[in-house]
Amino acid sequence: MNAATVDPSEMSSARPPHMAFALTEPARAFGEIASFYMLRPFSGMLPKGDGHGVLVLPGFLASDTSTVPLRGLLSDLGYKVEGWKLGRNLTVDNARIEAMQGCVDELYKATGDKISIVGWSLGGVFARELAKLAPEKVRQVISLGSPISDDRNHTNARRLFEMINGVEPEPMQGGNFRELAIAPPVPTTSIYSRSDGVVHWRGSLQAEDHPQTENIEVYASHIGLGVNPWVIYAVADRLAQAKGEWAAFKPSMMHSMFYPRPQTT
Repeated sequence: MNAATVDPSEMSSARPPHMAFALTEPARAFGEIASFYMLRPFSGMLPKGDGHGVLVLPGFLASDTSTVPLRGLLSDLGYKVEGWKLGRNLTVDNARIEAMQGCVDELYKATGDKISIVGWSLGGVFARELAKLAPEKVRQVISLGSPISDDRNHTNARRLFEMINGVEPEPMQGGNFRELAIAPPVPTTSIYSRSDGVVHWRGSLQAEDHPQTENIEVYASHIGLGVNPWVIYAVADRLAQAKGEWAAFKPSMMHSMFYPRPQTT
């Protein structure tokens, strides 16, 4: 093929996860959801919440149904939890962004204080961008296996995403969603797995050049992130921090074996 006809995206050094990880996603996720429900009776041992609002956003192709277990647990821990109530996460257009901003505004007004946003996969990309648009209403952002790199070649869902939304979705045409790798100006946690079968782990790493950004590595599949017990523990720990007193995640000695030291190579 002549170099002049090569799609620039195909020349990227970024690559999606190894096919072995993708093919084993369902089996691994089944084990994670089984573990979630097995340990659910012990959720009272997790750090308790202070009642602030938490908005949970689903991943690409998913709906609020996928986040029911996570939202139920966070509600039991004492948070005012809401799903996005916008159906299936398919299209990325200005109307959808405005609707999500409405979700932030509604929960912010209902609780009278800043809210946290937890986003799974593409939902985490939205969470970060929403925090950039309204940092005065967002307490912190937590993303789960989110493709926060500006290079879509980190995910094996790129072609389907672009088939539905085009190479340059409407918000990008207006100047938004163009610097995804830049963290919002609020405490931001990216939880990722080196065995993620949908989004390559390198695509979920954020630069830790700011005192309020961090990466937390876990052993997990992609489609099981929202029910993985060690993801749940990390999310509960992050959300339970006192307002204005954010600090990087430090698992106890007992839990440290479940959280590999983050790597960049």
